[in-house]
Amino acid sequence: MKAVVSKGRAEHAAVVGVAEHGNSAVLVTVAADGELLDRRRIDLTHGLPTHPYHHEGSWAVGRYLSSSWARPITLAEAVALVERVRRSAAEGARESLEALAAQVPTPIAGVAIRACPKLPATTEERIRDARAATIADSALYREALATAAEGRGWIVHWYERERVFPDAEAALGGQDIDAFLQAMGRSIGPPWQAKHKLAAAAALAAGARR
Repeated sequence: MKAVVSKGRAEHAAVVGVAEHGNSAVLVTVAADGELLDRRRIDLTHGLPTHPYHHEGSWAVGRYLSSSWARPITLAEAVALVERVRRSAAEGARESLEALAAQVPTPIAGVAIRACPKLPATTEERIRDARAATIADSALYREALATAAEGRGWIVHWYERERVFPDAEAALGGQDIDAFLQAMGRSIGPPWQAKHKLAAAAALAAGARR
């Protein structure tokens, strides 16, 4: 079901900050006043290779074949695998955000996701380009979350990792962001790692921009 947040309610709605790692991601949901509402880890795919561009795609074009974990695969098979992973990630993202929205009492208006780098247009081109292949998997999962969020009517805020903490500090009116995030972590207990702080800072910064 697509969530619709009115303009007035959006000013008081929450934002979800995302810190992805492989096919998993940490989601930290923060209210408009900076209150921590939810923290969770999600897996976007299950039972599929997690890095089809960097691993299977590379093997298909002759990279890393000396590695003990490499296995024979054709380029066509690698392209098909990427598409399978993409479809699975899209479904996992939709289900994960639906579950989050159902469990957080405050309406959610947006999501903050790390900006994706520019990549070649097609799957095959991304596989053949050694640099693109190393970052295309992460972009695939971020794009799946962005599409799922847009499907719910949420605004997608793309953040730059090197800017997110200064932006969050500015959103807090100059409060020390490290101290603020440490207090936020104490309020919910462990785990509260660097990725949780990154996701929370992204949510705070995006909430201020909204």
